[in-house]
Amino acid sequence: MATLFSDHEFQFGLENALGAVYRRAADTGEVFATAERIADRDADSWVREWTATAGAVWAAAGEAADRGHRVSALAHYLRAATYYATGLYRIAHSSEPDRQLEIWRRQRDCWDRAVDLFAVPGERVTIPYEDTTLPGYFFRAPDADPGERRPLMVINNGSDGTTSQMWTLGGAAASERGYHWMTFDGPGQQAALFEQGISFRPDWEAVLTPVIDAMTARTDVDPQRLAMIGVSQAGFWVPRALAFEHRIAAAVADPGVIDVSTSWMDPLPMQMREQLRHGDRDAFDREMHLAELFSPTTAATLHFRGEPYGSDGGSRFVLYEKVSTYRLGDEIAQITTPLLITGRFR
Repeated sequence: MATLFSDHEFQFGLENALGAVYRRAADTGEVFATAERIADRDADSWVREWTATAGAVWAAAGEAADRGHRVSALAHYLRAATYYATGLYRIAHSSEPDRQLEIWRRQRDCWDRAVDLFAVPGERVTIPYEDTTLPGYFFRAPDADPGERRPLMVINNGSDGTTSQMWTLGGAAASERGYHWMTFDGPGQQAALFEQGISFRPDWEAVLTPVIDAMTARTDVDPQRLAMIGVSQAGFWVPRALAFEHRIAAAVADPGVIDVSTSWMDPLPMQMREQLRHGDRDAFDREMHLAELFSPTTAATLHFRGEPYGSDGGSRFVLYEKVSTYRLGDEIAQITTPLLITGRFR
């Protein structure tokens, strides 16, 4: 496709928005009209214009809902959710990163309203998890009677994707094919992060097993026909969990991820990689502090990417050590589930 932005992150965000068009969660004209108003590499412009478009579509959704036009209201809310999500993509790089929670809550509200407007409304579920619960959504197949047992597709989000995007990245396709489907906010993801303050963990079997327990306890789910899609960073989490959780009949890792830390390590100069390898925390933190002073972009990126790991802006050495534990090893040999592994190129 044509490149509209020289900044590859801006271009990637634009392409993600366009990808939602296929499932009516974005409109080509609205996406390109918004992109044309954005100044390249200007994060404030990015956030402002996407949230402006989202706000206009949100208003149209409310008007349609008030008039009883369910189909139109649903389409509007799905698009508004996508546009708010797209604005959030660069919020950490803007001059108002503190607006993240406010905009996320608007995005979530759009998704929640859409959930209630589907032809078969979605069901909010709570997944018992350690001493708390995780929020999720269960969607009955449109052609299934209430309580009818069907196969289930579980869609596992990644590091920063919004829950509404799980509709476009597999939920809609599962629904069309007569599957029930569900998605959830795991540790470090969406509501679990923003509302509950729960951070990522590498041992995702501790998350997935409670999800599967909750789903197989339902009489409308066929426990012998469970499938799963892991999106983005879940391309690491899902294979990791499958090494220990064997009730999934088939799964997809989109894309497959062996070592999450690769994308963190590659930009570092060799000297800093050696400091990490040798455990030289003071030297590494000193170098990173200087890098963040001279590059606000570096500081914003580390804040955005570190937040779900529980980073409070303290030692970057500790953050990188944490990320380095998100690596698949010998446990791969324990995976018995048929697993489709995709590649992704940027």
